[in-house]
Amino acid sequence: MNRPQYYRFHNGTKDALPFSQNEYKRRLTAIRARMAARDIDALILTSMHNVAYYTGFLYCAFGRPYAAVITADACTTVSAAIDAGQPWRRSIDDNVTYTDWQRGNYYRAINDLLPTAKRIGIEDDHVTLQNRQAFASFMPNAEWTDISADTMTERMIKSEEEITLIKAGAAVADIGGYAIHAAIREGVREIDVAMAGRDAMELAIAESFPDSELRDSWVWFQSGINTDGAHNPVTCRKLAAGDLLSLNTFPMISAYYTALERTLFLGEPDAATRQAWDANLAVHEYGLSLIKPGATCSGITAELNTMFAESGYLERRTFGYGHSFGVLSHYYGREAGLELREDIDTVLVPGMVVSMEPMITIGDDEPGRGGYREHDILVVTAEGAENITKFPYGMEHNIISV
Repeated sequence: MNRPQYYRFHNGTKDALPFSQNEYKRRLTAIRARMAARDIDALILTSMHNVAYYTGFLYCAFGRPYAAVITADACTTVSAAIDAGQPWRRSIDDNVTYTDWQRGNYYRAINDLLPTAKRIGIEDDHVTLQNRQAFASFMPNAEWTDISADTMTERMIKSEEEITLIKAGAAVADIGGYAIHAAIREGVREIDVAMAGRDAMELAIAESFPDSELRDSWVWFQSGINTDGAHNPVTCRKLAAGDLLSLNTFPMISAYYTALERTLFLGEPDAATRQAWDANLAVHEYGLSLIKPGATCSGITAELNTMFAESGYLERRTFGYGHSFGVLSHYYGREAGLELREDIDTVLVPGMVVSMEPMITIGDDEPGRGGYREHDILVVTAEGAENITKFPYGMEHNIISV
């Protein structure tokens, strides 16, 4: 039996991709210009976010490596045989399949695509030391250079097609929020409330994006002490009167992430809870007003830190005030150059999409205990910013009667 190391399996016909042919051409033209400026012959992109961004294909690794190999005139995804023809159907251009029959076939397939490449760009922030050594072993004459900052910079400014998709995602997040709001009542488990929001979002995505793959959307719904961390997982804890609640919906549409996060309360909040909630809401509203062209991430952070300090809650803050949106998820991708933190000096420009999401946490042994967080998404425009999150925040809407 002939068991090849790699081959092409173009099974069926090409599927509809998340964006137009012109959009992928724009992205490839832009990164190729960066390659030419840096005298790079080829790119080997290995992260889920960059493979998806440049080809349309969102891989499922499950322990196997994947890649998008970009040269001056070709863009080829490299995928495992377990996926058969799906990577070719879901990618903009060519695809090569590697097999499991012999260790190293992934690297052999890539080497075959780059017989004359001398200077190759890779993602140093994603490639493991083991993979880096394997690339060097199979391609000993190549010079390697990091391309991760270049690709991140390209992804930070969204096209009109991307912004249209992100706006649709924000609307789906709101749908999930309303389903969660309706499901909250005393004695219901966190998981039951979370499933109501997730199901509503997946149905909405299926209706609005019937050609997309349906995967990865999720909800974190937290109650009581579980609200203290923004990324605390859902549990089977039953809601009780007097619980601080945290609603978090995350629809994923073709690898694009959007989010909605709101503080709620089951019953009537006490004075300490109202005070902490009001302080966080005030920072949130002021933060929304600061998102505009010309503002810097660190400058926005400094102003909001001052406001928290004046209200006495600065030491309760646990993370940055916001971040970029696009091809990212809780297990892949992050545009670290566009985060509202003290150490990021990036200037906001039209086409960027950022969140405003202040959070404070008060210990379980203190009045007003729990975590308070609001989250809106804003598209930076030439005139200012457009808030694309419509679900209401604050006590008027998010105190749930018992």
